[in-house]
Amino acid sequence: MAESKLQIQMLHDRVLVKISPEDGERRSSGGIVIPATAQVAKRLAWGDVLGVGGHVRNVKVGDRVLFNPEDQLEVEVQAQTYTVMRERDIHAVATEETEQGTGLYL
Repeated sequence: MAESKLQIQMLHDRVLVKISPEDGERRSSGGIVIPATAQVAKRLAWGDVLGVGGHVRNVKVGDRVLFNPEDQLEVEVQAQTYTVMRERDIHAVATEETEQGTGLYL
């Protein structure tokens, strides 16, 4: 029997995010190379929103969001890892359409 594909729909205030790939080593503003293995304070991560539940108000599919990946749940679908979180766990949204911004751009 052939397997049927099921479409995933997020519920309530949940957001499905694909974490943006990290570049590995980073550079400080002074040009110092920071290796990927260096331990630093807790870092927030950027991710791309792939799905939102019906009660999500401030985030839409296609936005980039800033969140703490250590506090979230991961799910694997077709060998890809995604993060599922509540909208309240998102710290910032990067979108083209914003009413109040910080003056910073990605």
